[in-house]
Amino acid sequence: MVKKIGITLGDPAGISPEILIKSVDKLPESAYIVYGSRGILEKTAKALGKEFPFREILFPTEAYEKGFYLINMQDKEYEAGKPSVETGKASIAYLGAATNDILKEQIDALVTLPISKEYTMKAGFKFAGHTDYLAYKSKVFDYLMMLMCPELKVALMTTHIPLKEVPSKITYTGIRLKVKLLIKELKEKFKIENPKIAVLGLNPHAGDGGNIGTEEIEIIEPAVKSLQEENINVEGPLSADTAFNRRKEFDAYLAMYHDQGLIPLKLLCFKKAVNITLGLPFVRTSPDHGTGYDIAGKNIADPSSFIEAVKVAYNLAKDKRLKSPFFKY
Repeated sequence: MVKKIGITLGDPAGISPEILIKSVDKLPESAYIVYGSRGILEKTAKALGKEFPFREILFPTEAYEKGFYLINMQDKEYEAGKPSVETGKASIAYLGAATNDILKEQIDALVTLPISKEYTMKAGFKFAGHTDYLAYKSKVFDYLMMLMCPELKVALMTTHIPLKEVPSKITYTGIRLKVKLLIKELKEKFKIENPKIAVLGLNPHAGDGGNIGTEEIEIIEPAVKSLQEENINVEGPLSADTAFNRRKEFDAYLAMYHDQGLIPLKLLCFKKAVNITLGLPFVRTSPDHGTGYDIAGKNIADPSSFIEAVKVAYNLAKDKRLKSPFFKY
């Protein structure tokens, strides 16, 4: 049977409709089921001089063969670059429908285009982003956001929280759980036999022996040592300002907070980076960028990250994989 890849349109006022239309002839052959709005996709295809490629269906079970399908949640066109509570509500509706379907195993993988945290929250969404919502709906408590490109994989101990809250979320047990989950998923999904993990410190110079913070001495180092005693291939805490210079030595990094890990990754490979949620009972990826309201509707959005996100989802959903630098062979 053909594998079915679900795609949520994200915020219809952002760059997602343009990225999706630009990508349809660059994706591996499969059945792609888009959860979105026909109006904005038709409008975007016309503006780009492209054909409207989607067959409208009501349920994923109607996608019997390879091609592009649309579960039409609305017919609204929306206006590029002008987000609102209404576009936030639309984003939530697309995501909710796709999540229900993948939990019922009616689709084989999920790729999410960007939503606005501001406008989804204004619309009543109680989650900081896709990752927390998908974990909640899946009843999963041990999960991990990892962003990656062929040169680098970075998982996050904490995600979308204020910086002042980060220290309270760094715990001995949490580090142990995240490292073990990261290793498990690197083995299963990416076929890395004995992953080597770098755990970053929280403070400048990894605390400098307790002179610039004590989290390393009190929490991170004991957690790392306990993992090493279990013969787990992990090193740390490392000073974050130099750790990424050693990226060829490690299979993945565990960063303590969002910007600590993602600034180097986005500097190195912004257009090719992919976000994947580890620990879910299904495959979920996304491009590594936001809604791009400032360039929406201008025909300058780059679909590269989305294309890579789809390829990763496709490879993880398929038994036979495409050649990809993200995977070991």
